[in-house]
Amino acid sequence: MNDMQQHVLIVGGGIVGLATAWRLSEAHPEVSITVLEKEAEVAAHQTGHNSGVIHSGIYYQPGSLRATNCREGYLALIDFCNEHGIEYDLCGKVIVATREWERPQLDKIIDHGRQNGLVGIRRISADEVREREPHVAAVDGILVPQTGIIDYAEVTRTYARLVRAKGHRLRFGFEVSGVEETKSGWVIRSAAGDEINGQVLINCAGLYSDRIATMTGQDLKGIQILPFRGEYYELRREKEYLVNNLIYPVPNPAFPFLGVHYTRMIHGGIEAGPSAVLAFAREGYDRSQVNWSELWETIRHPGFRKLASRQWKFGLNELRRSYSKRAFVTALQHLIPEVGMDDLMRGGAGVRAMACDPRGNLVDDFLILEKPGAVNVVNAPSPAATASLAIGKTIAEVAEKHLEAV
Repeated sequence: MNDMQQHVLIVGGGIVGLATAWRLSEAHPEVSITVLEKEAEVAAHQTGHNSGVIHSGIYYQPGSLRATNCREGYLALIDFCNEHGIEYDLCGKVIVATREWERPQLDKIIDHGRQNGLVGIRRISADEVREREPHVAAVDGILVPQTGIIDYAEVTRTYARLVRAKGHRLRFGFEVSGVEETKSGWVIRSAAGDEINGQVLINCAGLYSDRIATMTGQDLKGIQILPFRGEYYELRREKEYLVNNLIYPVPNPAFPFLGVHYTRMIHGGIEAGPSAVLAFAREGYDRSQVNWSELWETIRHPGFRKLASRQWKFGLNELRRSYSKRAFVTALQHLIPEVGMDDLMRGGAGVRAMACDPRGNLVDDFLILEKPGAVNVVNAPSPAATASLAIGKTIAEVAEKHLEAV
């Protein structure tokens, strides 16, 4: 077998793609790896636009891939950061009920957390909430000491540096335009006309993971990525005293997102958000960004139409918050009533890649599909960044089955 036939090609230079490259390079130093990234740097999209929270795993269904990978990945991430000098802060968070009817949800959340192996989580009274976060309006709460903050772009850059140090390659500006299966593996073509050959293809393309999967001939059974933009406001510096660490609401079980919350950032500042509004482009970080072909692709997907028919009220509320600062502030005031219009300024935004099936269900777990010679990571929702080393290990182990003996 020649070197090219041994080659592993990873599409996507985000945290999952680079963690997979790192895990594979550790387990199989004899196999050459090339990571293909269309941008000029790693972590350019979902990885570099998230809020930088180290998730504990308290919300996830016990036994799910999200839950098991989050716990394993959390521990691996902390060890990795300690080894490589990456700054993080396990500052903890509070999940607060602001209305009486939210109390029963706290019981379910803490039960999930305990089943998922969290240590130190406990119910805290309204007075105890205020001891930690004096400006929060709470009737009850949960303390989650294992939650923290970090810069995931820095983590990803470290993965990339380590992968390169082992002799593997990162090719930037390589936007995949076509994939061809051959007798010996794959030929991947870029929009600029470049080609690269490899034995095994690993698709970690995030917002375009479904498209790359389709190029490999993977049967997605009607699953498509839907882009949801999360918009943030930032507290003005003179108002940062209102938030000490991380403050989360009780999530609405009828809505597939956590709701707006407050996050202290590792490099300073307080973010408030995010919203969850349909993006009009897969990389639509701004309301003005519209990709008409991608928008039409979303609208005509039967799963989106069914999802929209069920969630249209929530969707309209999120859209209203996107365009109305007052509506956004009103949502934030459920947690901190003191926050006013003048205390917030527009911050950044990210776009979540949410896999949706034809019945209108958002895939609520990691989804890794495979066919001979190809591993397609079709869905890697939060806590993918926290769990990146665990997910990367899982993907690498799946890929091992497709590698011929060398």
